[in-house]
Amino acid sequence: MDKLFFLGTCAADFSQKLKNECANCFDKNARRASCALLDNRFLIDCGPHCLDSLRIAGIDMTKITDVFLTHLHDDHFNPNNLQTIASARAAAGSAPLRVWFREDADFPELEHVELHRMKLYERYAVTDTLFISSTEANHAPKFFPQWLLFEENNKKMLYATDGGWIMDATYQFLRNAELSTLIMDATCGDDIKDDRMAGHNSLPMIRLLLHALRHSRMVIPETNIVLTHLAPSLHRPHAETVQIVEKDGFVVAYDGLSINI
Repeated sequence: MDKLFFLGTCAADFSQKLKNECANCFDKNARRASCALLDNRFLIDCGPHCLDSLRIAGIDMTKITDVFLTHLHDDHFNPNNLQTIASARAAAGSAPLRVWFREDADFPELEHVELHRMKLYERYAVTDTLFISSTEANHAPKFFPQWLLFEENNKKMLYATDGGWIMDATYQFLRNAELSTLIMDATCGDDIKDDRMAGHNSLPMIRLLLHALRHSRMVIPETNIVLTHLAPSLHRPHAETVQIVEKDGFVVAYDGLSINI
């Protein structure tokens, strides 16, 4: 693992700017549905804006070999867009698109797609060097949520969105993980009363949670902590949000951001 490119960093309340002046560009204050691309070939989530984001970023969708779904909410999972990517690979003569999701989820029939059902807390080989594990997430259960732990060589990245706080079994599974990178759900901003906090994080929750994550050595001083899945209705504009968390050492993701793992 080398780089993670953020194609979308929004919660479900998308900005109207996407339909107007930002229809064909990335804008730090016009976030698209949460989606990211690892090493130019591994797509994490595929929601309603995924194809637009790939086009704007100039990424050839036929090079995407795998899609990892955090859950099946429609801002993270759009079957038609998945089928478009799979069909493009078929037209290019490439192998079927591999799609990874929780084993208990119902999944539609798609062409040129190879399904990989994942059991919680089991480790799977994606390539000879890249491995993935599914961990339980505190989010709407009927949409089969999971956090995704990626491991390659000495690098570990936890993609932890959607989900609020941390489930006990997940906490125990990740003890002593010494993550290189932690991607955290930060939907609720500084708000401490919004209903979405039942399945998402606020900034005060993240600050408090990190005490336990550092104690368990899931997070170490070298861990890169990145916030994504931000609700525009609950956050200040991007530049102000960056200032709010500057003392915490957090990176605030935006559409078009590329980070080293």
